[in-house]
Amino acid sequence: MTHSGIAVMETRRAPQRASLAWSVVALLAALPVAGVSMFRAIPVEWPLIVVQLLSFTPWMVVPAVLALVLALIGRRRWVIITTAALLGAQLFWLFPLDAGKPEPLPAGTPTVPLRVMSLNSEFGEADAATIVELVRDNGIQLLTIQEHTQGLEDRLTSAGMEDVLPNRVSEPNDDASGGAVYSVFPLEPDGLLPDTPFRIDVTRVLVSNPESGSRASLNLSNVHALPPVDERIDQWRSDLGKIARQASESGNHLLMGDYNATYDHSEFRDLLDIGLGGTSSGGTKLVDVGTASSGGRFSPTWPMEGPPLPGIVIDHMVTSPGIGSSDYAVLRVPGSDHAAITARLIIPAG
Repeated sequence: MTHSGIAVMETRRAPQRASLAWSVVALLAALPVAGVSMFRAIPVEWPLIVVQLLSFTPWMVVPAVLALVLALIGRRRWVIITTAALLGAQLFWLFPLDAGKPEPLPAGTPTVPLRVMSLNSEFGEADAATIVELVRDNGIQLLTIQEHTQGLEDRLTSAGMEDVLPNRVSEPNDDASGGAVYSVFPLEPDGLLPDTPFRIDVTRVLVSNPESGSRASLNLSNVHALPPVDERIDQWRSDLGKIARQASESGNHLLMGDYNATYDHSEFRDLLDIGLGGTSSGGTKLVDVGTASSGGRFSPTWPMEGPPLPGIVIDHMVTSPGIGSSDYAVLRVPGSDHAAITARLIIPAG
């Protein structure tokens, strides 16, 4: 064969080698996406390392997009189909069709609007002046705090919390188990979830609408589940199960705080499925307000401090399906590694 013939063959092979190279790189980029996707798709009690990995599922859309772009450059059909399917799965989980949505109330149903906020204060180190400012500026009427301490309570009082939220139910503690509820409405302590290392207090909130005269009773749970680390993963699952059973009781429920779980954990989705009692729906899911909102899945609540880790959503507002919600927001608070979450709720009166 002549030198010119060899040159022609090499010229023809070069695009094939380039196509193969791009396709191989695309598959390498897709490999972690495929692994996480398998764990996300199968709802079983995975071991600790998988549970922690699943927290970062939303970030898998980045390598999934990269893998598809590389596959398109490589132009091998089966690689394009594979990476496109993986990207499709990530988008499905980012915009989950199985998420609970608030039920529309019958026309003429009297309701009570309520603006709420929750914050894990990180051992009471959150800036008290900022908390009071956020409450005042956002018209917050009901506030829950996790990891509440006596020091934070004293600073909140000095910053003027009693002027905006005069009613309080508080159990401060320096070991992260403390909690507090502040409100413009009357509060009635209504028990404590059993056998949870962090306090999960239940409080009855008597909300009212001065304009219409409508009133409603709200069962508030100040949630702080144990994080899934070390041997505590079993306790984490136990905490989430107890929260679900609390939500299955009759009445209007708001369970907000630090779940140490994301929507990508099957344990959290099971909670939304299990807590179904006491509503007219007869089987409608509980509503994770952040997931139900347009941008909640893209607004991490932790970590707000420390190493630049990818943020995840572990703070949630969960409501009975009959409670409407809007204006969900995530707000930074200096001194805490968690963000505050806020929303406007519409509670059926009665």
